Amino acid sequence: MRPLSPQAAALRPLQLYDHRPWPLPKAPWVMWMSWQDLLFLHWPVPPETLRPHLPGGLELDTFDGQAWLGAVPFRMADVRPRGIPPLPGLSYFPELNLRTYVRVPGETHGGKPGVWFFSLDAANPLAVRGARSSFHLPYFDARMQVLRQGAAVDYTSRRTHRRAPPAEFRARYRPSGPVYLAQPGSLEAWLTERYCLYSAQGERLWRGHIHHARWPLQPAEVTLEANTLAEGWGLHLPGAPALAHFARRIDMVAWTLERVR
Repeated sequence: MRPLSPQAAALRPLQLYDHRPWPLPKAPWVMWMSWQDLLFLHWPVPPETLRPHLPGGLELDTFDGQAWLGAVPFRMADVRPRGIPPLPGLSYFPELNLRTYVRVPGETHGGKPGVWFFSLDAANPLAVRGARSSFHLPYFDARMQVLRQGAAVDYTSRRTHRRAPPAEFRARYRPSGPVYLAQPGSLEAWLTERYCLYSAQGERLWRGHIHHARWPLQPAEVTLEANTLAEGWGLHLPGAPALAHFARRIDMVAWTLERVR
């Protein structure tokens, strides 16, 4: 049997669809990316503290009545439009986001539950400006450093974006157990297996679809030294997260935005 090319091997996990809660978009995907050395940190938050920060047309998604706020540091790699090879200096950079979970009220069968980003810090000025204009996402410039020492990751970020609320994040983390797949219906699956994001432009609401294999999660050991990501929105997070999960790598593809009507 002829061995697979690196491109074909990378695409193979993306050809698994049975785990998706709704079918793939009919249009071809437009962006490829790989998320690496990723950490999911999650805190339970009273729903009434998050609802005022959502745009019209979205409602807060909850699990057993509980809302959740997540901080997710990782490294972006191989970021590129479809058909174009990765570009040194443009396709590799750290990213850090603060997010919660939402849905569109009134959509059939519960709609498409997705992610709402309060902020996305990145150490790539071109990516920041491209995502702000093309995807209407709150990306911010930041000075960031990611160092891997064996299995452990040292991650630091300080926002430098003009006229943006200050934010700092420092953590050391590592996997502390074997890889597993979250059980459907579990809180871990509810938090991580999300296949769209939402963004807003004035009164317009947009949805962006993504696709990837199921998350290869591991329990994580975390030392969180600083985290002020939520303070610009008047939100307070206790020092230690309630849940921490690690993923060494996941490849994904993304589609252009669609208008939510």
